[in-house]
Amino acid sequence: MSYLNEPPAQRGRPRDAELERRITTTVLELLAEEGYEGVTFEAVARRCQASKATLYRRWPSKRDMVLAAVKDAPAHPSAVPLRRGDTLRDDLLMLAQRLSLTMSATDSNAAFMLLHAGLEDPELCDAIEETVGPTGARLPHAVLDDAVARGELPSGAQPFAYEEVVGTVLLLRRANGLTVDDTYLEALVDTVIIPALTASAGRTDLPAGIFSGHPETSTPPMTTETP
Repeated sequence: MSYLNEPPAQRGRPRDAELERRITTTVLELLAEEGYEGVTFEAVARRCQASKATLYRRWPSKRDMVLAAVKDAPAHPSAVPLRRGDTLRDDLLMLAQRLSLTMSATDSNAAFMLLHAGLEDPELCDAIEETVGPTGARLPHAVLDDAVARGELPSGAQPFAYEEVVGTVLLLRRANGLTVDDTYLEALVDTVIIPALTASAGRTDLPAGIFSGHPETSTPPMTTETP
């Protein structure tokens, strides 16, 4: 017997939120333990005691699964829109502070492995910035353009110094238990980054920084796993 007010039946089974959390936690664990290459559908399914089909129904590729795990991590300071200051120094300090917070949201080993993943799959870096939000690892062109317009940097300044140095030293200092506070960030910006950005003006031979998302590598990037 049917009733006119009976709600339509739902098709398929609803997603299991607890299972998805278990999967994304496992992805981050494998990323820290084995690196990006070690994150496979088979390895995740085995550790979660779930089927590979369950993973494939949720994410069409390993990159999508890793992005979901990054987005599902406990803390996401980068999800907050990036503020802008009145000077280049203000902007650089806020970017460096954002990056420091981004790195402190996960363990240093996982952060390093995620960086390595970006080297293997440069498009993953772009996807992380777009999916999770600005991490502070990159220097937006708008910051450079505004600094040039204010006369703080010469025309043609390049982002290489920021994208090569800041993320690298913060990651190494965090991995070695060294202090990263506002005093340190101010010293880094004042004595290293601003002078280097000034010196970069007019250079056309500078490579892409390691945190740019598209650094040059000596070997071809490894292919990502697809269903």
